[in-house]
Amino acid sequence: MTTKEVLRQATAAGPVRVESPAPREVWWRLAEEDGALVTQTPTWLDALCATAPFEDASRLYAFDGGHRIVVPLVRRRGLPARLTAEESWPSGWGIGGPLASAGTPDEEEARFVFRDLARRPALRVGVRLGPDADPVWASAAPPDFAAEALTTHVLDLSGGFGAVWDHCFHSRVRRDVRRSERSSVEVEVDREGRLVAEFYGLYETSMVRWAGQQHEPRVLARLRRSRDFPQRYLEAVADRFGASCAVYLARVDGEPAAGTVVLSYGDRAKYWRGAMDRDLAHPVRANFLLQRLAIEDACTEGRTAYVMGDSRPGSPLAHFKEGFGAEGRPSFRYRRERLPLTGADRLLRTTAKRLLRFRDA
Repeated sequence: MTTKEVLRQATAAGPVRVESPAPREVWWRLAEEDGALVTQTPTWLDALCATAPFEDASRLYAFDGGHRIVVPLVRRRGLPARLTAEESWPSGWGIGGPLASAGTPDEEEARFVFRDLARRPALRVGVRLGPDADPVWASAAPPDFAAEALTTHVLDLSGGFGAVWDHCFHSRVRRDVRRSERSSVEVEVDREGRLVAEFYGLYETSMVRWAGQQHEPRVLARLRRSRDFPQRYLEAVADRFGASCAVYLARVDGEPAAGTVVLSYGDRAKYWRGAMDRDLAHPVRANFLLQRLAIEDACTEGRTAYVMGDSRPGSPLAHFKEGFGAEGRPSFRYRRERLPLTGADRLLRTTAKRLLRFRDA
């Protein structure tokens, strides 16, 4: 059970009240003011805690001048404070990061937030910033927080779907979409969670294909990916987000061929997960049609950006996203560790990949 914590401190930015967990009404208000991603909302934290053994560790910083900052955080339940991690978010859960009233924190306030996080007793404290995070957060990060650079692909929808189709989609993507539209593909869009099981079946099919591409034993691939993304994870998100979680499913001759999951909040939609049966989907370019429909729906709903997630520059996945006009933008993860946990984990993974002759996609 999460214990309420309230602290009062004097800082260079003036008196500050720190409260954990952050009150939900304040968190939601800042989410609206700061243009939060769907993964920065309390609903996302609730889905995480319903899926994995985590609890709410979010922190509210209320400065005397009226500014408010919320840092979404979770920590693993059942472990002593010095043996756990507090992160925003754990690996695989996407972008977290601070939310500030009026969207712009004072630099001294941002420094205080990082200093407060650095003093947490956890073995590791991690904060993942999005590509649109205010630059003040990067400049305020202290040296004891190691920075990891990532690339997040984002498609600008501000001109509406007509402009996106004409000026953002590559000609080869438009050609593949038209090819799919002329085929026997049938698409169903579900905003009630009915297609979760069918989508996850496609995901399990994709696991086998990914294992072959990466020279990974199938048993190991299923174990690793089902641990990182179990069906209950998707069920929890679909249940909590309701109509804001759309599952697009393409069928060929009645058989599930490809699926896409899109989450929406505020002015942005997020392409969250995709899966396919390549033998059915690839000949009719089903994935291209699904993305086209999801992007058009986002434009119709008034979204101004379609966030397509992280990709390794130059990878096939990055090439796929860039075909729709998505731009790779830098985003950063900051970690403070009392022991070199990340380095040790990276070494173990690298060694295992070398032994398995694993190839990153």
